[in-house]
Amino acid sequence: MKTLSTEPVQALTSEGSKSKAIYAALLLLVIVGALVTYKATAALGVIHKVQSTGAFQPRTNVLPVPGSNLQINVFRRSLNYFWVIGLALIFGILISGVVRVLVTPRRWTQLLGNGYLRPQLVGGVAGMPLMLCSCCVAPVFSTMYERSARLGPSLATALAAPSLNPAALILTFMLFDPRIAVTRLIAAILAVFLATAVVERLFKTRLKACPLSSDDTEPLTVRAFLRSWAQVALRTVPLIIVGVVVSMIVARWLPFGILASTWGKLVAIVVVALIAVPLAMPTFFEIPLALILISAGAPAGAAVAMLIAGPAINLPSLFTITRATNWKVAATVAGFILALAIAGGLLVSL
Repeated sequence: MKTLSTEPVQALTSEGSKSKAIYAALLLLVIVGALVTYKATAALGVIHKVQSTGAFQPRTNVLPVPGSNLQINVFRRSLNYFWVIGLALIFGILISGVVRVLVTPRRWTQLLGNGYLRPQLVGGVAGMPLMLCSCCVAPVFSTMYERSARLGPSLATALAAPSLNPAALILTFMLFDPRIAVTRLIAAILAVFLATAVVERLFKTRLKACPLSSDDTEPLTVRAFLRSWAQVALRTVPLIIVGVVVSMIVARWLPFGILASTWGKLVAIVVVALIAVPLAMPTFFEIPLALILISAGAPAGAAVAMLIAGPAINLPSLFTITRATNWKVAATVAGFILALAIAGGLLVSL
């Protein structure tokens, strides 16, 4: 009796899987391309406006700034914040959901490679063009760590998106003294490529293996993508909401009035860094805040501390890191950013 060969069926199944993978990869490219286009267009508009006016006007309805008579409660400011970052946050969730289904743990290993240098470079370079604020890139970190179980490159992506945002760096060089701009750039590079590698080294043997949401054979279906997007949103958005509300409460303590030159430079730098670390702010917002600090009489080092710590992390992103790993990892990341902000501020103030 002849047996029917299953090779043609397996070949068709394999071809179908490859076609779905190609379509999924194209979907990811379309989403990332749309995000980069959206962020780049907005950034070019801001840069052109700054070139024309020589000034950067902040959104007073998001964070309180000196000289503004606008009285808005914490809840309303939180809503205004989400109105500003809403579309970017949706992009972050969409990218995370597609990556979660498309890029399997095995592919993550191939993409990142071994050692510490290459994974950090891949993670950092991948985060730069996203130009997302720390809140919006939090879902991307969550998915990268969940699927790759590599803490260093996941953190590198999360820090690179806001800290090495090309447009934010261009604006910094346009509006500030070169020493301030160069110090911000160096601190961002150290945070993205060095501090994150150190954090992974410190906690590599202490973290449990990250549970993977699916194996390498999960079918690439519409249902899988919808489920993935829902899971990413449910895991990250509630933490971001809580973090933003708490951050808006912290924002009411911004000490513009007391950071005059009569205070010691070290005290001013430390106070600004301590407040900037948990503060949630939209993309570019660290720049007008730093300008306001200088105009209020604070030393240049305090402005540097804001430029370094402000965009890098905040409470929502730290909550996300805590949930994915533990509070010790989040505290260590916050400690590194705080130390870099203080060191950068002191360097400029010498």
